[in-house]
Amino acid sequence: MKDVVISAIKKATAFDEPQVEAPQIEAHGDYSTNLAMILAKKGSKDPRDFAGELTGKLKKDKELSKIVSKIEVEGPGFINFWLSYEALIENLRAVNEKRGSYGSTDIGHGKNVIVEYSSPNIAKRFGIGHLRSTIIGQTLYNLYKFLGYKVIGDNHVGDWGTQFGTLLYQIDSKGLDAAKLTIDELEALYVGFNSEAEKDEKLWDEARAYFKKLESGDARTREIWARLIEISQKEFERIYGLLGVKIDNSYGESFYEEKMPQVIEEVRKANLSKKSEGAEIIEFKDLPPAMLLKSDGATTYFTRDLATIKFRISEWHPDIVIYEVGMDQTLHFRQVFEAARLLGWNDKIHYEHVAHGLIRFLHGKMSTRRGETVKLEEVLNEAVSRAKEIIDKSETGRGLSSSEKEEVAKSVGIGAVKYFDLTHHPATDIIFDWSKIFVLEGNSAPYLQYTIARTKSVLQKSGNKEVKNFKSKPDGINTEELSVLRALSRFSDVIVGAAKNYSPNLLANYLFDLAQKYNNFYNQHRIIGGENEEVRIALTGGVSVVLKNGLGILGIETPEKM
Repeated sequence: MKDVVISAIKKATAFDEPQVEAPQIEAHGDYSTNLAMILAKKGSKDPRDFAGELTGKLKKDKELSKIVSKIEVEGPGFINFWLSYEALIENLRAVNEKRGSYGSTDIGHGKNVIVEYSSPNIAKRFGIGHLRSTIIGQTLYNLYKFLGYKVIGDNHVGDWGTQFGTLLYQIDSKGLDAAKLTIDELEALYVGFNSEAEKDEKLWDEARAYFKKLESGDARTREIWARLIEISQKEFERIYGLLGVKIDNSYGESFYEEKMPQVIEEVRKANLSKKSEGAEIIEFKDLPPAMLLKSDGATTYFTRDLATIKFRISEWHPDIVIYEVGMDQTLHFRQVFEAARLLGWNDKIHYEHVAHGLIRFLHGKMSTRRGETVKLEEVLNEAVSRAKEIIDKSETGRGLSSSEKEEVAKSVGIGAVKYFDLTHHPATDIIFDWSKIFVLEGNSAPYLQYTIARTKSVLQKSGNKEVKNFKSKPDGINTEELSVLRALSRFSDVIVGAAKNYSPNLLANYLFDLAQKYNNFYNQHRIIGGENEEVRIALTGGVSVVLKNGLGILGIETPEKM
């Protein structure tokens, strides 16, 4: 319905992109715009007078009058819109009819979006820090898919670079059998190398030499490296299984090895590179230079990302490319995007780096190199264990079989960890605190999951009555019901906003607000056998649908019973 409001404003003002938002205070209506104040300032008019004139025009708009019952000027010149009762009821019918597809649109039809996310490094365990890119990226993937885009997920695995030189050196110098090493032992070797290198910096020359051998195709180092990838991939798939994450494609950085010479040649033909202290670099107008080739001829992370862009353009013809990668890579991606622009690769492609903050200790950043990490699996297992304890003590838990308890505990525990992260804006740093990671009440996944279970119980007790063709009058609706109706009408707008702003937290916060409104209504009014029963059952069904759809986009399961 927001698009109808925007369309009416465009017609009345000829302004291309009017800003229309849902007011934070419910009493201020369903939508609000400050456009009158912006235009009045440009024309040196009084904002309230201009808002009054614009309101008069909007009230005459026939399409707008079909869904809006009231338009008023508030404060210094805000124009607020109230959806009509009939429009809210019609939306409730749509929720119960469309169910799983409610809130989805086709605004992305014919457009391709690539989402790069997760991107772990070979030979390292999944730490809690890997959680952010994985689940934020998966949610962005789900959001764009829900809006009709063709979405391609790409797991850009770190399997190349000097860090593998450190492992190859360790394995070779210690005479170890790579095939018999575990992921924990590989990580210990990596940590051990960095500890030794702090005392003897010459070890880094050994690491670089080993990576150079790998890059040159040395048979023995290639064989060891292949074993490391095999061990790591098995571990990654196991963790993705726990998280309920499946990524369409997984290309290691090594995949681009044979594609890099062509990219390097293209850079040279465009006269974008130059020699500097033996290395080859690209200089930018407003950014530090980026290294294309090291002084020993080895490629860099920058070179590989340019080759990645070239491949993605050829393979998937994207309109949007989203990189869900940590904030510490901000400069790197600015350089990569600018180099792509200079090469003429991205004239019609929008590149977006969704830079997530860190999950860190109170004293500072986690670091695999220093051996200061928290294993993600330990966190997930602890969350499931805590959820099971709560289920065992609850009244509803007594009615579940042993296998049902296990499934519910997994959904609740892992859902709690994922939701806790997703309630934060991606750019926010999160201080690791065991008690906060396992939020099981208040603004939490279990609260939302429990609300869905409550709606299912109500619908079951109602005999799952038909809730599409109900009748209701405006004077038969109470304040609590109206509040839920208005919240339901915003779901599609929230999905679009969360995708447009690359902010899953907008969806998470909306779902919590909707659940609160429904529970407030539930606690104050009888549903089955009460006044306005049909509407109340329909309202319950609508809340169930929207919460389930929303949590599904966030990658969180919704058990039928809790």
